[in-house]
Amino acid sequence: MGKILVLNGPNLNLLGTREPEIYGSLTLADINERLRCRAEEAGLDIEFLQSNHEGVLVDAIQAARGTADYIILNAAAFTHYSIAIRDAIAAVGVPVIEVHLSNIHQREAFRHTSVIAPVVLGQIAGLGAESYMAALEAIICRMGGAK
Repeated sequence: MGKILVLNGPNLNLLGTREPEIYGSLTLADINERLRCRAEEAGLDIEFLQSNHEGVLVDAIQAARGTADYIILNAAAFTHYSIAIRDAIAAVGVPVIEVHLSNIHQREAFRHTSVIAPVVLGQIAGLGAESYMAALEAIICRMGGAK
């Protein structure tokens, strides 16, 4: 059984009430439940962590070495400036798919740059909660279709 780690950065705990016109009305718990159901269908183990603290996310990425097959990461604001998260991804060798609910390339100029993009497997942005689902489906395909 493969293991997927889903990491969410700052302010994503406010989904459902935070700027729903940008981020949608689903809560993070709603998104996680959808992911959990699909992962179980595919015979995959999935774990979730949300933190507003950069170091917690760095620790989780480092802990994934040797324990997780893939990481789905919405680094939120850290996407645009966290060299620490970028370096952790590069160091551990666990494939990461970067996800964003909104299309960061259609938003403010400072959101157009992802410092983690050069070290991740791929990036999915602008599909709302389906960004996460698309990442999970890509992982399932890469793992041979799982169960």
